[in-house]
Amino acid sequence: MSNKTKGQKIKLTLPIEEVMSPGHLACQGCGATLALRYTLKALGRKTIMSIPACCWSVIDGPFPYSAAGVPIYHCAFETAASTASGISHALAQLGQDNVTALAWAGDGGTFDIGLQALSGAAERGDNVIYIVYDNEAYMNTGIQRSSATPHGAWTTTTPVKHYKRGPKKNIMAIMAAHHVPYCATANIAYPEDFIRKVKKAKNIMGTKFIHLYAPCPTGWKHPPDITIQVARLATLTNVFPLYEIDNDVYTINKKIQKAKPVSEYLKLQGRFRHLSEKEVQFIQRTVDQNWKRLLKLEEAFRNEKN
Repeated sequence: MSNKTKGQKIKLTLPIEEVMSPGHLACQGCGATLALRYTLKALGRKTIMSIPACCWSVIDGPFPYSAAGVPIYHCAFETAASTASGISHALAQLGQDNVTALAWAGDGGTFDIGLQALSGAAERGDNVIYIVYDNEAYMNTGIQRSSATPHGAWTTTTPVKHYKRGPKKNIMAIMAAHHVPYCATANIAYPEDFIRKVKKAKNIMGTKFIHLYAPCPTGWKHPPDITIQVARLATLTNVFPLYEIDNDVYTINKKIQKAKPVSEYLKLQGRFRHLSEKEVQFIQRTVDQNWKRLLKLEEAFRNEKN
């Protein structure tokens, strides 16, 4: 589809319809807000969401107002997946197979508090899409560390002298171990890739999981106008690779020929300002190791499938 503006033909690569309205309560530069905007562009209005305690339970607005533009169940912190499962089964009983049950949760409600419900839905194969918008901490309640917080990061519960030590939980490996039909990583800086994955998940039966990278300027201590720059660098440095696992087969969607140094990503964020050069090099080695492991998984699973 294209439009002509001042004699030029402009190619539109994203759906035109805006389901989400601008009347929300997000911070400036919020990656999670852009994330849901793209999600609803992909899924359309025939979507019912479950949202646990998280930034989006506030962003959506106070009752009876809602910025999302679709029906929402605000549920307990640990129940995003189980609520979506209930919605899915109710829709099946009503014969409404053209409505999507979407669980929409932050990393605290997914990696930590909601992991049991997510695991249960995946084991049962409930027909839901689960999207975790990952801003790497409990941002809504004051920037406390979660198991999605990366090594080296400052949070209010891991202050500078006691910054987060230890790797971020590998939620994709956990979901892959459940043998769900589809898992994918996505990044708000690559909306075409993200929307393609959401649309693909919509047409697959069973539990689908998308790990979505969504920077938080407030918690990450970067200016709100560079959110997309920070997000893009996460992929260009291989800190957050884009890949999908389709019926156990790994496919890397964006292979970086020459990855940028991790330091370019870290230096834009105040939450990493305290790190020494030695710590930065440790993070670089970890990122390189994880990237090599992902390449091996792609090759191994593809050979096994063939």
